[in-house]
Amino acid sequence: MISIMELTKSKIKIWTMLFWLLVWQASSVILNQEILLVSPFTVILRLTELLKTVDFYQSILRSLVNISLGFVLAMIVGILMAIFAAKYNWFKQLLAPLVFTVKSIPVASFIILVLIWVHSAQLSIVISFLMVFPIFYENVRKGIEMYNHQLLEMADVFELSNFARIRYIYTSSILPYFQSACSLALGLAWKSGIAAEVIGLPKFSIGEHLQQAKVYFDTADLFAWTLVIIILSTVLEKLVMALIRMLIKYIETECL
Repeated sequence: MISIMELTKSKIKIWTMLFWLLVWQASSVILNQEILLVSPFTVILRLTELLKTVDFYQSILRSLVNISLGFVLAMIVGILMAIFAAKYNWFKQLLAPLVFTVKSIPVASFIILVLIWVHSAQLSIVISFLMVFPIFYENVRKGIEMYNHQLLEMADVFELSNFARIRYIYTSSILPYFQSACSLALGLAWKSGIAAEVIGLPKFSIGEHLQQAKVYFDTADLFAWTLVIIILSTVLEKLVMALIRMLIKYIETECL
């Protein structure tokens, strides 16, 4: 049963969205210059037109695949590197300058540098990977290092195998940090990947359409594609986080 508080929260969200839509519409009417600020109705109308084109779906699919690939690769490599860094201190010290550099350099600088070495078609994969890798690496490593030492001593007493130690001790310690890393990394991967496309201009990508809208002062197109980015980012984040919560629940109930 849905509680009164949950209903109130949903109503608040709806009313706040309606309020800002009205502010947007009123600002557009007062300004009366669509090249600067289009109305919400114009944006929805343009989005409806885009939905009828094949290019719209090709662009979304390509951007989605590339950014998701960069995210997944960063997750796998980050977890593996975190395991080695937690086990070997020299490896942790070796990676420290690299991770610090990746975290410190602005996304735009990275995009321009990587574009020298990588074709624009693969640019969003590399950039989303570079931006997300430090998040998974540091969060998972901290999760491994924060394990319960008393449980490990108990494992020594009962002579548990390495597999059992990973299953019952390390996994429970890592899961909260892994979930936090996914939540942080999803948004960053999407933003950095789209930024890479705007600069690299790969064919049939969301970034290419954003850049074209800017060049031709097509504000309706710019707002429509921005709305698409927001919707895709929100849906993707909720979907991935739901899958991760299901995975964590399964691990906790079946494996721990």
